[in-house]
Amino acid sequence: MPRPSFSHNPLLRVSRPVSACSRCRAAKVKCDGKLPACTACEKAGRSNECSAANDQFARGKERSYVAALELRIEKLEKRLQFAKSRKASVALHDTDASAFNVQQMDRRDSLALIRAAIHRKAAQKRETSDVNSLVSDFGFLSVNATTRDFEPISTNMTFARLVLAATTNDALPESDQARLPPRQTAHVLVQHYMDNVYSLFPCFSETSLLTALDDIYQEDTRTIKDSDYWMVYMVLAIGSIAQSKRSQDTHYLTGLEYASRAMNHADGALTPGYVTQIQSLLLLTQYAMLDPAHFDSWHLIGFTARAIVDLGFHQDPPSSSVPDKASLDMRRKIFYCVYALDRAISMVHARTFSFTDDTVNVAFPQASSNGRKSSASGPITGPQPADPALLLFQLRRAQSHWYQELYQSGSVPLQDPISYIWKMCLDMREWQDTLPTNLAPEIRQLFDQELRYSYVYCIAPSARAPSITDYNRILIFEHSMAYLDTVHEIAHGAQNSGFYTYHDVLRVYFMANQFLAVLRDAEDMLLSGMPVPIPISRPGAAPAPPLPRRLQPQGMNGEDNLDRSLRCLDKQIKEMPWGGVDLTQMLTVTTPDNTSQELGLEDEGRNTPHV
Repeated sequence: MPRPSFSHNPLLRVSRPVSACSRCRAAKVKCDGKLPACTACEKAGRSNECSAANDQFARGKERSYVAALELRIEKLEKRLQFAKSRKASVALHDTDASAFNVQQMDRRDSLALIRAAIHRKAAQKRETSDVNSLVSDFGFLSVNATTRDFEPISTNMTFARLVLAATTNDALPESDQARLPPRQTAHVLVQHYMDNVYSLFPCFSETSLLTALDDIYQEDTRTIKDSDYWMVYMVLAIGSIAQSKRSQDTHYLTGLEYASRAMNHADGALTPGYVTQIQSLLLLTQYAMLDPAHFDSWHLIGFTARAIVDLGFHQDPPSSSVPDKASLDMRRKIFYCVYALDRAISMVHARTFSFTDDTVNVAFPQASSNGRKSSASGPITGPQPADPALLLFQLRRAQSHWYQELYQSGSVPLQDPISYIWKMCLDMREWQDTLPTNLAPEIRQLFDQELRYSYVYCIAPSARAPSITDYNRILIFEHSMAYLDTVHEIAHGAQNSGFYTYHDVLRVYFMANQFLAVLRDAEDMLLSGMPVPIPISRPGAAPAPPLPRRLQPQGMNGEDNLDRSLRCLDKQIKEMPWGGVDLTQMLTVTTPDNTSQELGLEDEGRNTPHV
């Protein structure tokens, strides 16, 4: 227990000195030392004369009791003053300590920021690791798109050789060295690429392409980079093979030759850590979509997505590090070209995306408003007034949202799947309503096909929305039939317009599969044409999608659903040559693992969207 302070509890009596008072000492009697006078002096009536000598006062100069008390009070006052001064000093010390504590708190805040940065970096590393696992497992060989470990100087295994070894189905035929087509022919192929592919995937500057094309045709000793050779040859290859209507026709063989020449520059074009690597991989992915016999587009887009993440293109850079708006806009275009292809390829193969939308923080690029520059040596025309690429990016973002929710988020059914699906259909329908009226006809037709495919894909039964209503069956019936009829028209057109690839063959299979599935489930209801009331949505929810307008040939307005169904299926049986792939061969489609598989439409499961 702490001892009480003496200053707060002073002694009220003063002890008598040890020595006897002067009268008792003189009388030689015992003195009891009582104050203010001893007992002997009181009995003798001499209390006033009782005084004692002590260590402080000499004999004969003793002070009285009152004087002793005054002295005691003086000492106590001094002690009290000292205590107050000490308390003030302690308070000042506490102020300094509080300032020190504030500094410590600031320091702790800075440490918290550092820890948060470390956690963010760790999350980025985890994301990179996840993307790594999606690309492929190459055993002990580590693939890092920002390292120089794959330089030919340090090892015989270059990154290009690794990519080609992992993604090649059949080797390309050997080609003669550097035999360019006539310049006019090259410009025709470049123009076809610009109109049908570049308008959707502007992954490089058109000026750089035209400059590289002019440099290659110049007969001088100027140095041309491997990435420029790769870009020119791959554009020629894509522009040629995209016009092919049958396997092994002239356009296909010519495109094959250009692609083979591009492979001579693969080591330099696919060097890791540069933007040209992403652009070169994008071109190779586009070519693989047209030539699945030689390249696997799904693994290629996986490599491309890995390079995008490693170079940080999936995040917009800080404004302080952006050199100019044009560079930032091109960076965003490159990212969304990879994003759009990754979403389309993953959906058509019913596989997971290379990266989720949660990891993406990139604004859409600006809509291109200026016309394309013409080459001084060739008839390169201007662009379309609208920007199809930006429209495609927006549609892919919408598709990505519902695909991740319905097909990549587990198997627990949604609480209200019908309302969710109708909301997604409403979002895509609103996107369609905002399409500009000056879109090129082939681009609008391509977007219409994308929407029909998206409607059927979103409405079809899935793990999170397993049930389906009769109204949804009618929607699938009408959209899939319209899609298949339009595909037949495109395949029998005079020339190939738009960017249609091997993946559209897989989409035809998917749409035909869904068409037959709803016929099996509700044959009588669909073929009889019996009207089904439009479901009433709950308050605040999106309305049910409207039924599509029927695409009927002239003179066939009285055709019933049975005749329409038979006519649609009959078209799919007939020969439909397209892009080097016969659409009637979809019953024996080469799967991404390079194995032939019988696809028996009548036996395919409803919850398996694609092969």
